[in-house]
Order: sequence, then C-alpha cells, then structure tokens
Amino acid sequence: MDRLVSESSKVAIVTGAGSGIGKAITERLLMDGWKVFGLDLKASGIPEGAEAIEADVADEGDLRAVIRRLRSRHGRLDALVSNAGLSEFKSLAQCSLDDWNRILTANLTATFLLARECEKLLRESKGAIVATTSTRAHMSEPDTHAYSASKGGLLALTHSLAISLGPDVRVNCISPGWINVSDQEPTSEQHAQHPAGRVGRPEDVASMVAYLLDPEAGFITGAEFILDGGMTRKMIYT
Repeated sequence: MDRLVSESSKVAIVTGAGSGIGKAITERLLMDGWKVFGLDLKASGIPEGAEAIEADVADEGDLRAVIRRLRSRHGRLDALVSNAGLSEFKSLAQCSLDDWNRILTANLTATFLLARECEKLLRESKGAIVATTSTRAHMSEPDTHAYSASKGGLLALTHSLAISLGPDVRVNCISPGWINVSDQEPTSEQHAQHPAGRVGRPEDVASMVAYLLDPEAGFITGAEFILDGGMTRKMIYT
C-alpha cells in the first residue's frame, strides 16, 4: 500500500525524536511524506527534514509554545506521537518522592498535557494519537516502581482519551518489549529467547506507528499493541 501523503501535507508531532524509537518514528514519517515537528530536550539528534524543536514535554509552557508555533506555521495537526520518557530504576527505599514525580510527569503527565493542548487541532483534522507505553505496564523486574506505574497509567489514559475524543480522534498505544537502541548487538542467546527469534528494533515500532496513523487503521481506537517478540506470552521457570 502506498502510504505517502499528499504534498499539502499532514503534520505530526513526535516527542523524544532525537534518539532511539522516537528517531526511528520521525525518520519513517518523513519517508512517508509527513511534515514532522520533532521535539526533544536537545535538537541535535533529530533527523534532518524534521522541524527540530528543543522542548521539555514535562513543561506545560514549553508545550503551549510548541502548539502556538505549529498553528502559526501550518494551521493544522494530524497526528500526535507521544513517545518521550524517562527510564530510571531504584529500590523502593531509594526512590524519593521527587524521583517518583519526575518519572510520572515525563512519562504520563506529558501525554495528558499534549493531548489537551492538541485536542482542538486534532478534532479539526480527524487525527490520531499514538502513545509509547511498555510491556512493563503488565510485568516487572525489581525496582521499576515509578516507571511501571507511569506506563500502566499511560495504558489507562489511552483508552480514556479514546472514549473522550472519539469519534473525531483515534487514540492507541504501543507497548514495546526489548527494543535494542544501543550500539551493542544482543547475543545470539538473547535473540533466541524471543519466540520471534530476535530482539526488537526501533523500526519495528515505527512501522506500527505508521500503520496506526494511516486511514486503513480507521476502525482501531482505544487499543494496545504489544511489540515484544512474543515474550509476554512465554512461560519462564527457573
């Protein structure tokens, strides 16, 4: 299927666009013909071709400024990809209230703020929101309290937004498992433990985002898509 959009161009916001999954999503949308507002704390890693914007997604003022700029330049918004987040693991005793609040603000509150600020534009375009959650919304390793809670909250926020914004705006989320965003190649054993036979790549998530933003996904809203190579379905006993 040809996913290229017209030259009159649909506009997307992608947060965390300077590295890892967010960078791959930005590259994919640019390839598909989207105009992309790429947000990150540092603009240096945002792919060429995107409008690179330094912004803190946890800062309400920053987000409002971004939406004003977008409205002024393009007058429309067709997609919001809320991908930015923090990953910091500490024991329960070591996790301060500041640590807890920082993770929840970046990973959960930011999506609420973005959805609220983008609502009018997205309703006008009959657009879509995709949030990046995590399989940690369903399963945990030790000492992942704030991160897991933020991702579980994001999963619930997804279906809440889908009901609140429908039928104008579709809202879905993607829960990645192990996606290799480092320069180090996983070992053969690490690949083999996945039922799919390999560790995930950022492009796997980008492909799903592209699909969920496409009109062909027009009957999908309030849904979670787990991209983990089958790991959450695998019984493991040691």
